[in-house]
Amino acid sequence: MNGIVIVDKPQDWTSQDVTSRLRRVFNTRRIGHGGTLDPMATGVLPVFVGRATRGVAFFEHAEKTYETVLKLGLTTDTEDITGTILAQQEVSLSEADILRVLPQFRGEILQTPPMYSALKVNGQKLYELARKGKEVERQPRPITIHALELLEFTGETARLRVRCSKGTYIRTLCKDIGQALGCGGCMAQLRRVSAGEYTIGEAVPLQELLETEHPEKYLRGVDTMFREHPAVTLTQKQELRCRNGNSFSANLPDGTYRAYGQSGEFLMLASAVGGVMSTIKSFWEV
Repeated sequence: MNGIVIVDKPQDWTSQDVTSRLRRVFNTRRIGHGGTLDPMATGVLPVFVGRATRGVAFFEHAEKTYETVLKLGLTTDTEDITGTILAQQEVSLSEADILRVLPQFRGEILQTPPMYSALKVNGQKLYELARKGKEVERQPRPITIHALELLEFTGETARLRVRCSKGTYIRTLCKDIGQALGCGGCMAQLRRVSAGEYTIGEAVPLQELLETEHPEKYLRGVDTMFREHPAVTLTQKQELRCRNGNSFSANLPDGTYRAYGQSGEFLMLASAVGGVMSTIKSFWEV
């Protein structure tokens, strides 16, 4: 079986836990996921099965959208509510106070990765060092917050929607916003509502996948992750050259395309430049 299944990851499961269980469901060792989610997070986790794993590398750079709850007045070592409390104080803020600080976190910003993360320093994962009580210097990294909006404010919590680039730590964003407000803060909830082309409305609860007798019905074509690019059907001669790994003439404007064979099979993600089409990545069945 080949394709992509959009899983609604449950809380307290790691992304690796999900792929391990789905190896048995789809009866294959060839499986991978499109972007790690924290164990406490829920939501969209694209899982690539069989030949579709060739698309994982393209998905790593996809934009993600999250809905998160920022707990104000609470600072922890993990930057979320599961950690050890470092500081706690009363909160006296208005919605206007929240709205006033959000603009400084939009656009291209620098973010320091948290110690409790899988990022490696000198070959060691940061969370392994953190669990030993060690802290190492981390260099701020550039990220992009494409959109950041306040959905709800209760006085002690703020529910936010964040659309961001790869490498963004929502826990750290919550901590930094709390710091900017002067009261501290940490992440209390996290749900990924979209990843690349896929939305939570398309996601399948993990338990449903584990219980089904027909998992293949949940698989979608790998071409769905490239829906933003126009589709083109190749001629027989073009298809032959494509399958042989050769470039060929194509009367198309410059750009990126989804190329299909005469049978409708998705063959490749392709680039057209100067009237010549070439393969970016092939996906046809061998």
